[in-house]
Amino acid sequence: MRIAFTLSLFREYLANYIKTKLTYRADFWVEVLSDLMFSAMNLIFIFVVFTHTPSLGDWSEAEVVFVYGYFMIPYGIFSTFSNLWNFSERYITKGEMDRILTRPANSLAQVMLENVDPPSLIGSFVGLGIMGVAWGRLGLPFHWYDPLVLIVMVLGSVLIYLGLYTALAAISFYSDAPTGIGPLIYNIQNYGRYPIQIYNKGIRFLLTWLLPFAFVGVYPASFFLERHADRTMAWLTPVVGLIVGAIGLIVWNSGVKRYRGAGS
Repeated sequence: MRIAFTLSLFREYLANYIKTKLTYRADFWVEVLSDLMFSAMNLIFIFVVFTHTPSLGDWSEAEVVFVYGYFMIPYGIFSTFSNLWNFSERYITKGEMDRILTRPANSLAQVMLENVDPPSLIGSFVGLGIMGVAWGRLGLPFHWYDPLVLIVMVLGSVLIYLGLYTALAAISFYSDAPTGIGPLIYNIQNYGRYPIQIYNKGIRFLLTWLLPFAFVGVYPASFFLERHADRTMAWLTPVVGLIVGAIGLIVWNSGVKRYRGAGS
């Protein structure tokens, strides 16, 4: 019943979002265009790097592009359904969390639904297209189970994003000034766009076991590659996703219990 209730809320919030964007259509397309330009800039950067070197470590241009294409898919889904960037300012500083807690729906679900951002989902389709082009350039075999594996990997990666950024948002319940952590985590996240093998041991450990952004890029993507296939780490993606997602939920629920109102 709880899941059905949340899904019904999602339909209502999405309908309201569509009504708003139909009124301000230019804003919608500007947002879509800005997201596409941002993705294009990152892709161009990869191409520029490979104009100066034939390989990055022992990774070819097509393999790095393949990893970047995968990276865009879970990130686009996460950005669509969990836009928590301004949580502290909007819900804690301005006191809107009080309104959220007076309603019967789950508090985290409400916050996520109020900030749904469908244009970000276009980035996932662009990433899928980039993966497809790189797949062809690499001459990778296509198996019947590959789409199913991709879905499982993407879900695991999305859970990692959700867990980490939910926990980060929940810090607002404990600290009056958590905003400085957000840009730091976002910058670390961007390392997940590239093969982790090109970094030193310290960064590899950080991106694998502390802030596991390697599981939103190279590790799950490696399942489909031939030269850099790492099936063990790839299959850890959904496991790590469940663990990190659970941690994020625990931190959130703990923070909500601590919250005493806008004045606290």
